[in-house]
Amino acid sequence: MRKPRATGRSHRKKASSPEGGEKCVLSSIQAKPSVIDGEEPGPDGGLRGLARHQEKVILQASVSSHHLFRDTAEVTAFRRSLLSWYDREKRDLPWRKRADNEVDLDRRAYAVWVSEVMLQQTQVATVIDYYTRWMQKWPTLQDLACASLEEVNQLWAGLGYYSRGRRLQEGARKVVEELGGYMPRTAETLQQLLPGVGRYTAGAIASIAFGQATGVVDGNVVRVLCRVRAIGADPSSTLVSQQLWSLAQQLVDPARPGDFNQAAMELGATICTPQRPLCSQCPVQTLCWARQRVEREELSVSGSLPHSPDVEECAPNTGQCQLCLPPTEPWDQALGVTNFPRKASRKPRREEYSATCVLEQPGALGGARLLLVQRPSSGLLAGLWEFPSVATELSGQGQRKALLQELQTWAGPLQTTRLQHLGEVVHIFSHIKMTYQVYGLALEGQTPVTTTLPRARWLTREEFHTAAVSTAMKKVFRVYEGQQPGTCKGFKRSQMSVSSSRKKLSPGQQVLDRFFQSHVPTDVPSLNSAAQ
Repeated sequence: MRKPRATGRSHRKKASSPEGGEKCVLSSIQAKPSVIDGEEPGPDGGLRGLARHQEKVILQASVSSHHLFRDTAEVTAFRRSLLSWYDREKRDLPWRKRADNEVDLDRRAYAVWVSEVMLQQTQVATVIDYYTRWMQKWPTLQDLACASLEEVNQLWAGLGYYSRGRRLQEGARKVVEELGGYMPRTAETLQQLLPGVGRYTAGAIASIAFGQATGVVDGNVVRVLCRVRAIGADPSSTLVSQQLWSLAQQLVDPARPGDFNQAAMELGATICTPQRPLCSQCPVQTLCWARQRVEREELSVSGSLPHSPDVEECAPNTGQCQLCLPPTEPWDQALGVTNFPRKASRKPRREEYSATCVLEQPGALGGARLLLVQRPSSGLLAGLWEFPSVATELSGQGQRKALLQELQTWAGPLQTTRLQHLGEVVHIFSHIKMTYQVYGLALEGQTPVTTTLPRARWLTREEFHTAAVSTAMKKVFRVYEGQQPGTCKGFKRSQMSVSSSRKKLSPGQQVLDRFFQSHVPTDVPSLNSAAQ
């Protein structure tokens, strides 16, 4: 049997449709709906069939055929052009090599699975090193299943979205303990049986590792399809999401499904980018409605072409097409093809506040030690280690009192007068803007503290830097280090701000500080961005 060709791809964001959502039931002049949807008749036969038919009629009435691929010739041309470009231009990435060279289907699927999970919300350049170290440490599902969560969190530290690593290990254990070590072979069973595997991830594994002809939709594919078919409605809406999945299924090449899916994502990541797309280098530009509209308008402005109707004026006589640009957001000539897709409205991040203290024993046996405590096993940053912290909106003495009570829970009675406020750290999670008030307390001249509490550890500075700690805690520690005599103070001002009460700043320095504090970096990439 011919081994399906495995490929890789670039940084992406998952499609806005919820993982595990309903299969697409759009009716169009494409392939049979039953083939596209992957649906089977249910025990209630007629009733379910009637419900599906009614939904198709509603959707069909809302969508113009302008947004579809109208015939086999268009689909064939799209496949041929995209795959030819991909064969010439695809990037050399470690997960592609591993999947290409792996004969064992389960090991190949595992290699693809790891890369797919790591690449969610994360840049390719960042993932390469993590992926290489992960596969060296745990080359098989069995190896990962035997690892501890502590080891997984430690290797994942700095990659962000830590629940991904935890769910990946949970899935490996289920495959080994409940499925006999064999990965499910189809997108449907992958999504059904593996924790944390949704519609996109299941389709990617099934097409790349097992050669199943199933389409995938991530943020890059959303952008490509919206521009190619001039889909201007909100891509996060149910109707648009269903239509995008339907188009992806229609287009996927049954002879090379893995390569095709990777090519579509690669096109969105490297050519059809969110800003400043390289349309002149696009292999499917002749099939792109957005590009054709730009060209027509350029000719119209130059007088070479009389004014023509707007591309999005494609609604059927029954009413406004639900996939076109909304009347409230008409075509903006200055944006060109980047009119598509329209950005979905985003909820503002909620703001949270925490007081955290770096508690150090400079005279501890074997060298200075830092106290770290483990976070709960669920929720934000589950299972990671951090400096003792309290969630609080209090300020001044109220904040200090709450933090001291927390510190004494772990380390016993302390000399409270030595607790110093050092500054603050602002860290952006996908859905939270967290502000840490950073304190420091050195136990100089005190009897060394020992702790036997199960969720507390005293670590050396070297151990801290290799422990399973979040990027936010590393920022906190840099603030602490910057205030210690004889240590490097060259931490980034854009990430931390030292309390102005510690030193009187000149007016010019105050202006610079305000500028840098207003440009706090985030760890969240975009396509536009997503959640932890």
